[in-house]
Amino acid sequence: MTKAAPEETIAEFKKCVNMTTKELQEFLESNDSNRVGWKEDGGESVGHQSGRRIVELMQKGDSDYDEDDISHMRKVVGYLHRHRAQGPSKHDVEHSKWRYSLMNWCVF
Repeated sequence: MTKAAPEETIAEFKKCVNMTTKELQEFLESNDSNRVGWKEDGGESVGHQSGRRIVELMQKGDSDYDEDDISHMRKVVGYLHRHRAQGPSKHDVEHSKWRYSLMNWCVF
């Protein structure tokens, strides 16, 4: 599989990410955000770490992105597409770990 051009990656990232910087920052401070996701050695979850990185990306302009930024955008887009396809394991989508995990990655 070939990598999308940086411009395509940026466009898809912006299409997928549907929370504002403020909304994401506030969610990342919540208990719901901190209780979901895979945690290595009991520390911060991968999704929570990604959410903090997404905040940084959202504060940059398109011309300020470097290769690491584009790489993380690809990771975010891939995760969001996979996770959305899985769907929640409960009927209460609004309060599911599935939804909170998506929100760590900046999607309502």
